[in-house]
Amino acid sequence: MADKQPIDVTFLGTGTSTGVPVVACDCVVCRSNDPKDHRLRTSVMLEASGQHFVIDCGPDFRYQMIREGVEDLSAILFTHGHRDHIAGLDDVRAFNYVLNKTVDIYASAGVIEAINKEFPYIMQEKRFFGAPQLNFCEIDHKPFLVNGVKFTPVEVMHHKMRVFGFRVGDFTYITDASHIPVQEKEKIRGSRVLVINALRKSKHISHFSLSEALEEIAGLKPQQAYITHLSHFMGLHESIQNSLPDNVFLAYDGLKIRV
Repeated sequence: MADKQPIDVTFLGTGTSTGVPVVACDCVVCRSNDPKDHRLRTSVMLEASGQHFVIDCGPDFRYQMIREGVEDLSAILFTHGHRDHIAGLDDVRAFNYVLNKTVDIYASAGVIEAINKEFPYIMQEKRFFGAPQLNFCEIDHKPFLVNGVKFTPVEVMHHKMRVFGFRVGDFTYITDASHIPVQEKEKIRGSRVLVINALRKSKHISHFSLSEALEEIAGLKPQQAYITHLSHFMGLHESIQNSLPDNVFLAYDGLKIRV
């Protein structure tokens, strides 16, 4: 895919592993009536060259697909194997039924192992009727093509866990990161749009804080940046947005941008 072809990005979910509102929480964010404060588990969809690609499918995957009216799915790419990023995989079988096709999965060896533990019935040689029909494609650090669309993995650290972000053309997506190695930053530089995670204002062992994310954005110098994977500890959407630089935005569920 030529870098100049447009990529339509939909933020399917922008919340952390608990989602927002959090069960049984009565904080001001969880009680907010602003729909931008309501966050499903983090995932993003890219539309490029007439195809739909989803990065991560967590527990809210089914609802996210219905909400966006998605009728076709070319592939799912995984950043890492934590449950809030893989738990919706069983719902891919709806695409199998309706489209009569196997769905391609792009993931590292570690993520494939995590899926095997979470969904052993998917990986069995003799799968029972009703299991998702998936074609697993193992990826590493090298760029790869999915039906002509080029994806470049960007390895970041989620505390001590290696996680893949992805660059497609002028768009880079980073989630669940607390550190980006210097050599990986070179893969990001020149991106027109950067999506990066920030869990809350205060420091966290495995996620960027808001100030740390802003520091990364300032160093990488995208034209625009969007912050995702937010918890209710971040604060109200409108209040935080008003404090950000002019080219930095809090992502919210359902937000659509063109790159």
